[in-house]
Amino acid sequence: MRIVVTNCNTTEAMTKEIEAGARAAASPGTEILARTPRWGPESAEGWLDSFLSAAAVLDLLRGLDEPFDAVVLAGFGEHGREGARELLDVPVVDITEAAAHLACLLGRRYGVVTTLDRTCGLIEDSLHAAGVGQNCVTVTGAGLGVLELTDERRTESALLTAGRRARDAGAEVLVLGCAGMTGLDRKIATMLDIPVIDGVAAAVRLAESLVALGLRTSRAGSYAKPLDKRRTWPG
Repeated sequence: MRIVVTNCNTTEAMTKEIEAGARAAASPGTEILARTPRWGPESAEGWLDSFLSAAAVLDLLRGLDEPFDAVVLAGFGEHGREGARELLDVPVVDITEAAAHLACLLGRRYGVVTTLDRTCGLIEDSLHAAGVGQNCVTVTGAGLGVLELTDERRTESALLTAGRRARDAGAEVLVLGCAGMTGLDRKIATMLDIPVIDGVAAAVRLAESLVALGLRTSRAGSYAKPLDKRRTWPG
């Protein structure tokens, strides 16, 4: 089985971190193909970045010339998942949606801990569009930008503080709301004594399940193939 995992930004170092997390979560025999968009924002932190990221990722996906069985979109709350499902004939799993669905299996209410407060509304909208927003009690910013997550000690401290706030708000499960937080789930879970979900790991495992079950995106209505027309893409 081959799963393409796409970063939502152009920062290659983050793609490598996402790739390591995806490979750690994947089953034996699953090959992870991590890919970075060739254009777009260096980090996605707001509406403008998100829309640019979505177009860049779709451009990346349409140009893939190697066989693969599923796609994981490793951008938390970012746009593009619906377009990717129209575009591709394999299952497309968004880390936002995947993490939230698993959280709903582990507790009645969950909270998301993300980077900056400015991204909270975007994530809330993404959760509602996926049909899992009603179980989310809070989306809490940790006060760190995406590119600051490389400082592991500072990131861990900020996530613990934000995680406690989410737990105090009624969250029974925590979701790490950025692909750049991959790999910190178990440490935070131990410190806060509640389940913590890493979106990349959740999405990889769900993608594997869909492929193993022989399931594909429905073409009956919402995700019908795009209409045949001329489209201009970046050169």
